[in-house]
Amino acid sequence: MTDLRTRYMGIELANPIIVGASNLVENLDDLREIEQAGAAAIVYKSLFEEQIQLEAWEMEDGLEEYENRSAEAASLFPDIKHAGPKEHIHKLRKTVEALKIPVFASLNCVYDVSWLDYAEALSDTGVAGLELNFYATPKSFTESGALTEERQVKIVKEIKQRVEIPVAVKLSPYYSNPLNLIKRMDEAGADALVLFNRLFQPEIDTDREQHQFPWNLSHPGDNRLALRFAGLLHGNLKASVAANTGIFTGDDVAQMLLAGADTVQVVSTLYKHKISYLSRMIADLTQWMQAKGYAKIDDFRGKLSQKNSKDPFAYKRAQYVDILMKSSSILETYRLH
Repeated sequence: MTDLRTRYMGIELANPIIVGASNLVENLDDLREIEQAGAAAIVYKSLFEEQIQLEAWEMEDGLEEYENRSAEAASLFPDIKHAGPKEHIHKLRKTVEALKIPVFASLNCVYDVSWLDYAEALSDTGVAGLELNFYATPKSFTESGALTEERQVKIVKEIKQRVEIPVAVKLSPYYSNPLNLIKRMDEAGADALVLFNRLFQPEIDTDREQHQFPWNLSHPGDNRLALRFAGLLHGNLKASVAANTGIFTGDDVAQMLLAGADTVQVVSTLYKHKISYLSRMIADLTQWMQAKGYAKIDDFRGKLSQKNSKDPFAYKRAQYVDILMKSSSILETYRLH
């Protein structure tokens, strides 16, 4: 009997496949289908402070247009400044109640105090854990990278003191030394690291000469950066490691586990192949384990990490140099006819 169970942030999951934060989790029918297809857990879509503030300002502007038409009309509108987060929290609580699998909240804020307040509010919904989505892009020429990192580590420490549920940290790879920051997050008490965030990038329509914002789904092969870091981190952290971005198949899941990840998060493959594809991924992983003679995930997790690999250069730059030295074989493979 093949046992796919794994542990993530101290929580036992039926298998290593988690559905990451996305719009897929907004609809209860889709959520139930995700659960029936075999997902071990879901991450509810992020509560973004920027979106909440924008919605609040737009609503207030709309109401202010009418507030001076008459004294009576001005009193008809209640103070709804915080309707945004309340609605999100209400939907999240309904999701937790509707599903049997663990549900994790996701949070992205702008202000330090907001991280703390919203983290507490989300933790009160009954979620199994909280994912801090450190989605940050450079906005200043004067703020150093070190200052940004210090602020984020401080936020993790303070949230860990305020909530009782496990806390994961989702990072982008755009730090001067991601390994150093990850280690500091681990020491600050993070229960898991999610590697890596896929940031939306700007695009320009040259015909209309204006910005456009298309859906940027990941592609097969985009998982290699997460694979590298999963291999480097295995055996060096107390926290769990979840690999994210570009994970499309059961074979991709097996690769991440071999490198040392505890779980994976998937989104794009469900948009491209439908929710039911989760069952196929789980079946393919099971079949691979049976073919290799593995009864449980711990039999092979981290087998090809840097700590356990026989190749000391597998996760280092020497691998790239080796490929360059064999450039003739590349030309043979991709020879133009």
